[in-house]
Amino acid sequence: MSLSFGRDLYLTPGPSVMPDSVLAAMMRAAPSIYDGPIVDLTESIVTDLKTIAGTRHQLAMYIANGHGAWEAALENVFAPGEKALVVHTGNFAQSWANVAERMGIEVSYLHFGTDRAADAAVLAETLRADATHGIKGVFCTQTDTASSASNDIPALRAALDAAGHPALLMVDCVASFACERFEMDAWGVDVMLTASQKGLMCPPGIAYVFYNEKAEARARPKPDRAPYWDWTDRANPGLYYQYFFGTTPTHLLYAQREALNLLLAEGMENVFRRHEIFAQAVWAAVEVWGTAGPLRLNVTNRAHRSRAVTAVRAKGVDCFALQKWLRHKTGLTLGKPIGFDTPEFGNGAHAFRIGHMGHMNPPMLLGGLSSLQAGLIACGIAHGAGGVDAAVQVIAANA
Repeated sequence: MSLSFGRDLYLTPGPSVMPDSVLAAMMRAAPSIYDGPIVDLTESIVTDLKTIAGTRHQLAMYIANGHGAWEAALENVFAPGEKALVVHTGNFAQSWANVAERMGIEVSYLHFGTDRAADAAVLAETLRADATHGIKGVFCTQTDTASSASNDIPALRAALDAAGHPALLMVDCVASFACERFEMDAWGVDVMLTASQKGLMCPPGIAYVFYNEKAEARARPKPDRAPYWDWTDRANPGLYYQYFFGTTPTHLLYAQREALNLLLAEGMENVFRRHEIFAQAVWAAVEVWGTAGPLRLNVTNRAHRSRAVTAVRAKGVDCFALQKWLRHKTGLTLGKPIGFDTPEFGNGAHAFRIGHMGHMNPPMLLGGLSSLQAGLIACGIAHGAGGVDAAVQVIAANA
């Protein structure tokens, strides 16, 4: 039989759990998209997103997901044939690079594996070797959603500066935005992108690209840019429709406005601290389970771990069967593995991900971890006793 007859819980790294008030905000008729309250609402969203991003610079919004944000960022600052350097710490850096290559950009890589952060010293050395400054942009993830490795963005900025290299620093914050601290201007980031469906607690559908004057000056000549992706009018609309190059995603904006209200009412320092505590609780549980079984945190160095998502490796375990049991018996959905599709990891069967981002509180997190522990028992997966107790101790000590 199944015990899943209450509300299902999704500990997936996006789309994250949406608050009830965010869902309710969308339950209304469509407004006028020519003038009136929707204009003020949109402007307020722009203002608050810039505050969370730590920037006074430009924001362009797109009806798109994170992949659309990748393409928008690339379309505006790269021309075909130009060179980009990808700081690779997981599947999503590779995916962004794949988009770039399809757009005719010449991509080279700094591979750091999928279980650690990038080494800024290696980046500095690579850029010093680029004496002609052929590399026009360096792009990376703050948190790679697949590997759960989190990069030190100020250290990467310092590497560019130490090398005296003029390349743009471009950062994907889709998994980390509003979960982990990010300060675009203070950290010297030239282009940053994110999307609505993770830390921003909304349905997928709006992508955000922030850029500074350096990126704006580097932008391709406007006639050569694809009109939909061109960020010029989106960031500085003379007419309201230019925010989205056409019809406004009204109900997503209602959702985003309410989600921002919740984040700002909690206070961003509290939001970041909450994500830190919940991440530590997840790590504590997995570490205890791993004392007498195969479960391991993918990223061993705590300083290199995401505060929004945790990838777990389990050599020899059929994690697909575990996830199926959890979904059908308890109503808990975990994140499927991405980037673990090699024989070493059973072509994906020996890994899973736990999302702990966005709308989350102790009953949700601890309920999810308890269900996961029940799944380990039911599926006969060896593990150390007391994983949930360890998570409870983290919550008790920090709440």
